Amino acid sequence: MQLEKLGILWSLFDARFDEGLAAAAAWAAESGVGLAAPVDADLDGYPVGRWLKNQRAAARRTKAPLSPERRAALAEIDPGWCPEWSIDWQRSFRLAQRHVNAGRALPASPGLPVQDGEDLGRWAAAQRQGFGKLTGEQQELLAELGITPAPAPAKRTREEMWAHNLRAAAQFRDRVGNLDVPRSHTEEVDGEAVRLGAWISQQRVKAEKLSVQRVEELSALGMRWS
Repeated sequence: MQLEKLGILWSLFDARFDEGLAAAAAWAAESGVGLAAPVDADLDGYPVGRWLKNQRAAARRTKAPLSPERRAALAEIDPGWCPEWSIDWQRSFRLAQRHVNAGRALPASPGLPVQDGEDLGRWAAAQRQGFGKLTGEQQELLAELGITPAPAPAKRTREEMWAHNLRAAAQFRDRVGNLDVPRSHTEEVDGEAVRLGAWISQQRVKAEKLSVQRVEELSALGMRWS
C-alpha cells in the first residue's frame, strides 16, 4: 500500500507503543514489582500506569486485540503483566514477594511494615481469610510466600456464646447507658460482629424459659423485659 511505502501512520503507531514500552520497562526496573503499576503511576511525566491499563484492556479484547508481538514484548519484561485478577492484587503480591525475597518474614497481623502505601500485614491477613475465594493460581502464588488459609474458628459452646453475647450487651450498656438496643443493631466485640439487637429481642421472647441466673445477668445490665 502507498501508506505503508510512505511509512507514516504505521511507524507513528509503532513509535507510540515503543515509547510506552520503554517507559514501562524503566518503571518496572525502578519499582521492583514488574508491570503491576497503579493506574496513576507516572515516569518523568509519562502516564505509564494508564498506558499499561490500556494494553491490558487491548489484550482482553476480542475485536482488534493486542498483537502477539506486543504481548511478547510486554511478557519479556514481566510474564505476569496481564493477570486474570486485579492489578491491585498483583501489585500487593509483588510487594510481599519482594519483602520475602529480601529475607524478611511477613508480619502476622496488621501494622508495619508498610511498603509503597501497602500494609503487608493487613494484606496477608486478608489473603488468609479469603483464601478459598481466590483462583488456584493465586493460591499457589500465596503458598510460595508461606500464606495458607486461616484455620476455621473453633465452634463455641452454648455457654461461651451466652458469655460472648452478654459481653456485647455490657459493652453497649456501658457506652449508651441503657440496654434499649435497636432491633437491627450490631455490636462489635474483639473485631467480631454480634447481632445484639436481635439477640436481646430473642431473650425477651423466651424469658420464661431462661434460667434464673441468666435472667439475673441481663437484669443487672438494665434489661427491659416487656
